[in-house]
Amino acid sequence: MSNLSFQLYSARNFNPIGEVFALLSRVGLGHVEGYGGLYEDPKAMRGLLDAHGLAMSSGHFGLDQLRERKATVEAARTIGITDIFCPAIPNDQWKQDENAFNALADELADLGRFYKQEGFGFGWHNHHFEFWPAESGRLPMDIILERAPEIDWEMDVAWVVRGGNDPLEWIERYGNRITAAHVKDLAPEGENADEDGWADVGHGTMDWKAIMAALDQHSRVKHLVLEHDNPADLERFARRSVDGVRAAMEG
Repeated sequence: MSNLSFQLYSARNFNPIGEVFALLSRVGLGHVEGYGGLYEDPKAMRGLLDAHGLAMSSGHFGLDQLRERKATVEAARTIGITDIFCPAIPNDQWKQDENAFNALADELADLGRFYKQEGFGFGWHNHHFEFWPAESGRLPMDIILERAPEIDWEMDVAWVVRGGNDPLEWIERYGNRITAAHVKDLAPEGENADEDGWADVGHGTMDWKAIMAALDQHSRVKHLVLEHDNPADLERFARRSVDGVRAAMEG
């Protein structure tokens, strides 16, 4: 059974974090996914999570953080994170050549060996740029998954679509690598401009019944992580998305 979780990046514009945790508990969520600066005081973060009955079962750590291996292991263990994902590279590196993506994949493979030896799951979280062909014609997503064959994949399904690809095809091809999925939705073309074209889960164009069925059949998903990159109303997004996921899973 997958954990239904919440990527806290969605709430970065809503503070304080304690009130965010209280809201997430009220809507019935038990898990969250962390990012970046949330790990500055791991003991305090763990205490706040415990106070609201939440577990941070997965977390995003940037490459610079992952290179600080001891500090990342200590933070993750203190907070209770079991699965670590590298979330991105800087925007100015999105359109780099195949050799650069080879180097990235090699570093991810090395980091993955270390963190898995420490008892964590470890993988890559995609955006859209991994589905833009490099000059050689190869897709960076293929390069990463093939050149780092032991790392996991946290599939951000809506970013696959924004990258011009069919997520169902990727789930079928690489499902055995997928241990987490970001569950987010796309608004119809021209709508929700104030929210960067994203939508609450079940209120956009994504066929979540089909996607959930494919993940259930082909993947090893442990974490289904709700995300919206720019929600105008955090509680609306959380409540409607929890309902949307449950409806899709029942279907």
